[in-house]
Amino acid sequence: MPELPEVEVTRRGLLPHLVGGRVVTVMVRHRGLRWPVPDDLEGTLAGRTVRRVERRGKYLLLECVGPADTGWLLVHLGMTGTLRVLPEPPVPGVHDHVDVVLEDASGTAVTLRFRDPRRFGAVLWAALSEAELPGHPLLRSLGIEPFDPAFDGAWLYRHTRGRSAAIKTVLLAGDIVVGVGNIYASESLFRAGIRPTTAAGRLSAARCGRLAVAVRETLAQAIDRGGSTLRDFVGSDGASGYFQLDCFVYDRAGKPCRVCGTPIRQIVQGQRSTFYCAQCQR
Repeated sequence: MPELPEVEVTRRGLLPHLVGGRVVTVMVRHRGLRWPVPDDLEGTLAGRTVRRVERRGKYLLLECVGPADTGWLLVHLGMTGTLRVLPEPPVPGVHDHVDVVLEDASGTAVTLRFRDPRRFGAVLWAALSEAELPGHPLLRSLGIEPFDPAFDGAWLYRHTRGRSAAIKTVLLAGDIVVGVGNIYASESLFRAGIRPTTAAGRLSAARCGRLAVAVRETLAQAIDRGGSTLRDFVGSDGASGYFQLDCFVYDRAGKPCRVCGTPIRQIVQGQRSTFYCAQCQR
């Protein structure tokens, strides 16, 4: 499932191709995604210019400016979604659900293609201003961004008080900090030396400080490595990510810890696999 690093890698890859481009046509081949693609999306987007490509958590936000108003195209990659920029798009396959064709100032066209085999992703329209966008139902309950300067050990300590759930589960919930999905939660907890089953409310201020640093460092490294490609993920240029090659614990059950040599353990938390080292994480 694409997590924050994969979405950010996609966003950065889209920027030079989309910003300033004018939407010429939109082709929706399958509206039955996680939420139905709006019936009027083709007419709504046509003629608009993409002014910005932003990210909030795992949502990509394309600001599309028309002659009378501004709105946002919200895209979520779900579990198997990708957004590709294709100068000469091949014949669409069965899982290629949405194409947005744009032209730059010189008339050069590119196609933004949304592909999602399992159809858990989303392509939605929000007729909202920038000030109104944070109140969108899909965005308003999201926690702080991990790269926000306000996210630090004090923030994490303050927002985990009274939380009896395991810290791994709390990280995945996304209401305290967004984007720390399954891979990066396991890796961050290893780097911070924290057992994933530890109750969030029992973490000391010092351990929260180490975890906040570990979250930022892990996500930053993953972005630099192009994200993680375990199954379907590729960036906007079709390239795979390589962070999975750097993992200390994720998907390494039974293999020796890269630090101490203890076999990595695997458990299930909230129906998700968790990996940790019993020696390094206490």
